[in-house]
Amino acid sequence: MCLGVPGELLERLEGDPPLGRVAFGRIVKEVCLAFVPEVRVGEYVLVHAGTALEVMDEAEAAELLQTLARLDGDLP
Repeated sequence: MCLGVPGELLERLEGDPPLGRVAFGRIVKEVCLAFVPEVRVGEYVLVHAGTALEVMDEAEAAELLQTLARLDGDLP
């Protein structure tokens, strides 16, 4: 099973492929933005395996984060 996690783009970085710093709560990771070149700082992206796969709106990201938090309580 694959799992994508929403995060907020904090900063775009120069490079090829394009990279960005993405916040997942208090954790910030460098993420590949090659599949979402249109994303802007402050927008949310769905990230899997270090790659942003799609741009999400803030409400959609919040809903997914709430669902993941509920699932966390059900996992051993």
